[in-house]
Amino acid sequence: MSEESSIDVRSQVEASHEPRQKWRRNMDFLFACLGFSIGFGNVWRFPYLCFKNGGGAFLIPYFISVLFVGIPLFFLEVSIGQLTSRGGPEAWEIIPLFKGVGYAGVFILFCLNCYYNVILSWIVFYLFASMTSTLPWNTCDNWWNTVNCRDFSNGSTANNSFSHMPDPVNEYWERRVLGLSPGIDTVGTVRWELALCLLLTWVIVFLCIFQGIRASSKILYFTAPSPLILMFILLIRTAMLDGASMGMVYYLKPDWTHLASVEVWSDAGTQIFFSYSISLGTLTALGSFNDFNHNSVRDTGIFAILNTCVSFLAGCIIFTTLGFMAKSSGVPISEVAEAGPGLAFIAYPKALSTMPLSPLWSVLFFLILLLLGLDSQFVGVEGFVTAAVDMFPDVLAVRRNRVLFTAATCILCYFVGLLMVTNGGIYVFQLFDYYVGSRIILVVAFFECFVIGFIFGARKFGLHLKNMYSMNFYYLPMVAYCIIVPLFSLVCYV
Repeated sequence: MSEESSIDVRSQVEASHEPRQKWRRNMDFLFACLGFSIGFGNVWRFPYLCFKNGGGAFLIPYFISVLFVGIPLFFLEVSIGQLTSRGGPEAWEIIPLFKGVGYAGVFILFCLNCYYNVILSWIVFYLFASMTSTLPWNTCDNWWNTVNCRDFSNGSTANNSFSHMPDPVNEYWERRVLGLSPGIDTVGTVRWELALCLLLTWVIVFLCIFQGIRASSKILYFTAPSPLILMFILLIRTAMLDGASMGMVYYLKPDWTHLASVEVWSDAGTQIFFSYSISLGTLTALGSFNDFNHNSVRDTGIFAILNTCVSFLAGCIIFTTLGFMAKSSGVPISEVAEAGPGLAFIAYPKALSTMPLSPLWSVLFFLILLLLGLDSQFVGVEGFVTAAVDMFPDVLAVRRNRVLFTAATCILCYFVGLLMVTNGGIYVFQLFDYYVGSRIILVVAFFECFVIGFIFGARKFGLHLKNMYSMNFYYLPMVAYCIIVPLFSLVCYV
């Protein structure tokens, strides 16, 4: 297959479309991918899975999953965008019968954009609340606390008969922040403070992306490296805490017996989908702004290394702090280690409240989360807008119309998000997270590989890759997209 045939694929898709924006610098693409993919999954999911599944032993299935699942899928999605110079469903115009794969990714991405910013609203709430001389979740004498609230921070009553009673950190999260209702059948009213925080995050997202990919790429040069610098500062501080080494032992001590468990391998594979943000269409959209011969092979390798390093770094920060908390309170780490929002809004704030200068470190922690989340969010919304512009170029490719559509998208997502900042909003959030943010992604990944490997043709796709990158990829599509990744997706789904 000649290079002209690969260019023909792009020209067929570009027919009647306006010229496409391109990245100003080669590094813009890599920063955008890192900003989008490195987020909450790296901070609060990977460390817990590592602790849960055998410590250092978990790194073996994780690295194998990176090599055989994460890298091939990341490379696939980026290359499709780079080949066609289109994002979303239009990138799958090379196989028109299966454009539904692109539509599925766009739908998932829209839903994720709606509820991801809800997490950011919680973070903004905690960030502002941390800007005081005393953290508000330190004591039980606030108006939102119940009479049963007990402060166990000094460890004196940690194991007595009162240990089942609520502590101020849990009550702050459930009663002050969420205003939690008894169940999903009681939606309640909108929490106006969270609604304002949610509005603030959407305004920031809009301001980051309304001028297009070239303008937003400049912002990434600040928002992408900044949280990493702050994470190193926080790690240095937590590593000096009493009990930090105990936390690292819990985090990384290998238990090789876990490697015989199918669940461990499934967790490792599923984590790749979270930390690489695969099957959402955004990576395809980001790749579509590359030049035809851009070296995405190099960028894929750099991305995989940095993504893994950030996950490991986040785990070190989390468990050095939890080790300090466990030693100071006399509670085993196994009882304070949590996954998901519970780690960010309960376990870690509880640990921070026992540290010297706790408000300072609390501000730093939530600022890190905010920067990580904003990166992921505004690049994710940009991916959705790009897909829509490519589907309706005659209307949305006009600058003014694109800005209006971007604003309309942010407004619509904001109003959907309001459902999740009510008294019963956390239950709606959990439904979104379970049905949209996890298993369905595995289904899309399976069909991506099935379509490329068997319908478009693995050999044909490999020849297109050779024309783009001047490298021989004959075996990669056949082995990865026809065998390994589809089987892995099915195993993780089941």
